[in-house]
Amino acid sequence: MAKNKKKNIVQLIVNGDLRLTANQKCWPAQSQMEADLKSALAAEGYELVRAHPYKPDHKHGFIQSQKEGMEVFKHVDPEQPIIVAEAVWQYSHHILHGLISHRAPILTLANWSGTWPGLVGMLNLNGSLTKAGVEYSTLWSEKFEDDFFKKSLRSWLKTGKIKHKINHVTPLSKVKVKDRDWKLAAELATQLKTDKAIMGVFDEGCMGMFNAIIPDELLHPTGLFKERLSQSALYYESTQVSDADARACLDWYKKKGLKFHFGRDESEDLTEAQVLLQCKTYIAAVRIADDFGCSTIGIQYQQGLKDLLPASDLVEGTLNNADRPPVKSRDGRRVLFEGEPLPHFNEVDECAGLDGLITYRVHKSLDQPVENTLHDLRWGDIDRSGTVEDYVWVFLISGSAPPAHFIGGWKGASSMRQPSMYFRLGGGTLRGISRPGEIVWSRIYIEDGRLKMDLGRGGVVKLPDAETDRRWKETTMQWPIMHAVTYGVSRDQMMARHKSNHIQCVYANSPADADRALLVKAAMAEALGMEVALCGTKKDGSSWK
Repeated sequence: MAKNKKKNIVQLIVNGDLRLTANQKCWPAQSQMEADLKSALAAEGYELVRAHPYKPDHKHGFIQSQKEGMEVFKHVDPEQPIIVAEAVWQYSHHILHGLISHRAPILTLANWSGTWPGLVGMLNLNGSLTKAGVEYSTLWSEKFEDDFFKKSLRSWLKTGKIKHKINHVTPLSKVKVKDRDWKLAAELATQLKTDKAIMGVFDEGCMGMFNAIIPDELLHPTGLFKERLSQSALYYESTQVSDADARACLDWYKKKGLKFHFGRDESEDLTEAQVLLQCKTYIAAVRIADDFGCSTIGIQYQQGLKDLLPASDLVEGTLNNADRPPVKSRDGRRVLFEGEPLPHFNEVDECAGLDGLITYRVHKSLDQPVENTLHDLRWGDIDRSGTVEDYVWVFLISGSAPPAHFIGGWKGASSMRQPSMYFRLGGGTLRGISRPGEIVWSRIYIEDGRLKMDLGRGGVVKLPDAETDRRWKETTMQWPIMHAVTYGVSRDQMMARHKSNHIQCVYANSPADADRALLVKAAMAEALGMEVALCGTKKDGSSWK
């Protein structure tokens, strides 16, 4: 990067949540992060200058809407470098317009923290920029003083680019796949493309996740087509479910051993009335899916619906479980989707929806566990208890995690109230600790106008209760947690390559079963027209080649 005519100035953009309470809560962490970043740039001879001011009336300095973002970018020099620094969940569309037309180097940067969700916010922005075809560099750090951070920042300041090592990535074309697995994958792909399937989308686009919307022209060649549904229809249908049906659903949960953390104060506690409304939403969602012939559905569940109903997290995790409360058709003659999950993609992430449906069909054909879910790639840390030598990720999501993934199943699950900061009307989560076992992880994303899939192998490890509690307290206590080890993929390799805040996870019965499921899934994705890459290694450290 050539020295700027304005004394090596770098512009700072700080994008935020749409919700005032979230921005205010995360502001102290953001402010500290900015101070650390400013010092780091000063040490390199550069000045970090905010492109928009702190707002005393709002008590934070985040961009809080697309409207505000467009006003900010009217005053941004498109020829001057930008750092987008995040210590909060951010809505990418607030600033995507400005970054698309920006001509100077762009750096996305996040704090390495489980408590302050800049990490997932940055990953969402990275996926959105990748889909939009915008060139950018990315970087992360805990204290902004480690050698990795300083060396990478120095490279960006001098050249406008940071090159991370991604030698853990192997194109599927270089991987040996058995003929029987190619054949099965081709059969599954042909079935989907020939018979076709419907993805039910309850209001497209959630929390600024541009990266989570698959354009129809890219989706249709896979055989999957959207049924665009309205959250208002889901709300209305929920009001038509009888109290008796809702009570029967709640009784089913209790008999299965699901523990509800009930309290008396509706504004802060989980109440039975909230859960009964969630039961009605669950029943309504299944009936609507049946009405429209949906093979998978996604509920936006944030803006709009949260002002009408309790959060849908309990609903979503239940839908993804084969063992779930039976839902009868309105006339009472049929049990809908009996004995199987209705794959649900949290936050209406359509990339996860397509991935989840492919995963379901592959695992069903291989007689492997079919329950799968997305998680936030929330954070990671070494195991402070010393039980596990590997780096252990915290995969965490508010909704969609099925009890089949938990230690103890339904009996190991509990439901706590979603934080009132986000959900005024409450609603219970579906919380548990993921059981030890072998997993396949994956992500479908959009780059260069194409659907692509990265996937790899991993394992879920069991950590002592104290270490689990530490990780929960560092993130979100109310949500389900997965202690994941990604085979042959380091923290920095994952961050350098991954194009989303979400990661899809599914179990297999053994390491060999997981390896085969991964290869069949990879081959099916390729047969559906995707560009596929395998990340990392097998469990024993051997290559996929």
